[in-house]
Amino acid sequence: MIPAAFDYVRAENAEQAISLIGEHGDEAKFLAGGHSLLPLMKLRLAQPTVLIDIGRLTDLSYVRDAGDHIAIGALTRHMDVENSPVLHEHAPLLAHAASHVGDPQVRHRGTIGGSIAHADPASDLPATTLAMGATYVAQGPNGTREIAAADFYEGFLTTALAADEILTEIRVPKMNGAGWSFQKFNRRAQDWAIVGVAAWRSNGDSGVALVNMGSVPILASSVSSALSGGASVADAAEQAAAEADPQPDLNASAEYRVHLAKVLTRRALDAASG
Repeated sequence: MIPAAFDYVRAENAEQAISLIGEHGDEAKFLAGGHSLLPLMKLRLAQPTVLIDIGRLTDLSYVRDAGDHIAIGALTRHMDVENSPVLHEHAPLLAHAASHVGDPQVRHRGTIGGSIAHADPASDLPATTLAMGATYVAQGPNGTREIAAADFYEGFLTTALAADEILTEIRVPKMNGAGWSFQKFNRRAQDWAIVGVAAWRSNGDSGVALVNMGSVPILASSVSSALSGGASVADAAEQAAAEADPQPDLNASAEYRVHLAKVLTRRALDAASG
């Protein structure tokens, strides 16, 4: 299908992007890689009147060691997240998950910020950063604020970002040698996950989040609670869907998704415990 008509403007820096979104209001959308937004526009599920192109901003593309965490610019391409030496050393779970996003063409164009701001529950990186306890940085006309990943996803394709804010940075805690795993079940290599699991374990602490198990990325806190209470991996994995609300579609029934979540969570925790 063809998207509805829209105006186009290119921002030269983050400050201008914020000014433009303030000028045009909530009928405007940011365009970076376009791999999340454009399919929705073609289906007429999104009909912005103005596209603000931020894809060429260089000031929001970086991966930096920031002491106790790694700071990632929102316009960092998936391929750069996948291949970052800093992330491979300090947050390998995120780098590995980025390697599962789409195909090489998608990873060379799509951005981590676009994936997170779009908040598709079937996307890999929102759930992965949620499992890692990430913090997202938003900037708007009233300044900068930090939003915990656990508070960011409010509903289907809906986030805590205000209409006049832009996501500028993703901050993920260093893993400090924690065991980790990313499990993804799909029909073909480039497909969205039918179910995915991102998990890590370290010295009694853990984090588990699920892909495509509800209207938002799901933090499986019952699994972590079970592990901290002394449950075995097998018993903890049985709690994988406790916070989830899976929906049936052409790929899987809700019951099958629950089964997959338990199986993949057990595999992920086994790998993270090794």
